[in-house]
Amino acid sequence: MAIIYSYPQGTPTLGDNVVGTQVDPVTEENKTVQFTVGQIAAFANSYSLGYTVYTAQLTAAAGAAPTATILQNTTGLTFTWTRIGTGQFVATVAGAPFIANKFWAMVSAKGDEFPSVVRTGDNTARVDNITCSTAAAINGITEGFIEIRIYA
Repeated sequence: MAIIYSYPQGTPTLGDNVVGTQVDPVTEENKTVQFTVGQIAAFANSYSLGYTVYTAQLTAAAGAAPTATILQNTTGLTFTWTRIGTGQFVATVAGAPFIANKFWAMVSAKGDEFPSVVRTGDNTARVDNITCSTAAAINGITEGFIEIRIYA
């Protein structure tokens, strides 16, 4: 058998096979088997980390509500973004999933912007965006990124 690093690197597709070891649950015997990249990806996506996640890029022109480009959303919720004031943006979802002590979020933006995020209700979260140097509210958001986790 060749040394593993001597094989050329490739770009995987969902149908490609990967060699692995599977433990038989009855005999506890190790068997060498093949898994497809698609099977591994499906398993990884189904594995529960104890939370669901909403991750998006936020961009808002001066005076406008943010446009969210969703990067990942495993929450099953639809997030609606509005502008409520200079440098203040609110995400609203249906129901009451943002339970105290089960909600976690972080936000960032480009350049001199310094956004923060806070849970403001059981179905709302607010992003406040200020300038780092003066703490003045910014009337928009540039390449903002937000991640909201909802824990089980």
